[in-house]
Amino acid sequence: MKTNREIPVRQRNIVLIGFMGVGKTTIGQLVAKKLYRDFIDVDQEIEKKYNMTIPEMFQQKGEAFFRQAEKDYIVDLCEHTQLKIVSLGGGAFKQEEIKRSCLKHCTVLFLDLSWENWKQRLDILIENRPVLHNRTLDEMKELFEERREIYSLHNSRVETDHLEAEEVANYIVDTLKLGWDLYSK
Repeated sequence: MKTNREIPVRQRNIVLIGFMGVGKTTIGQLVAKKLYRDFIDVDQEIEKKYNMTIPEMFQQKGEAFFRQAEKDYIVDLCEHTQLKIVSLGGGAFKQEEIKRSCLKHCTVLFLDLSWENWKQRLDILIENRPVLHNRTLDEMKELFEERREIYSLHNSRVETDHLEAEEVANYIVDTLKLGWDLYSK
């Protein structure tokens, strides 16, 4: 297995972290297309592997089962693949092993969205996010703030407030290319 120093910076996976609904999948797909890389949505891959949705998995097998499947998949991906754009589920970075592996082997970008802007997306998010079910708005805000603290370890933070997905993707690509050029000199 290669260590972080052995993986050239241009070949590292780009991992997108952030709260649920921030746009990791949409933005990740755009970045992948612009950088000619494959895109991987970890939640979608786990759903395919187990032939059930995340809400079904939470309900039938429990959150602990899902979190173990998530950890196994992400750590293997970080340690054994390169040149991918990877979208993590909103809670994945809570797991220390996932966080360590991503930071060691990949470039981690935190897509940050303010609470006020996130709240405006709530109606379209709540149905498919089991972690939000049966929570009050205050409890959701508490979860939002807790997760924000978890995302504080990253390689770069990208503010997404008031930006279209395409604008965020362009910013990420431009920033990555600049960093790659500076790193290689």
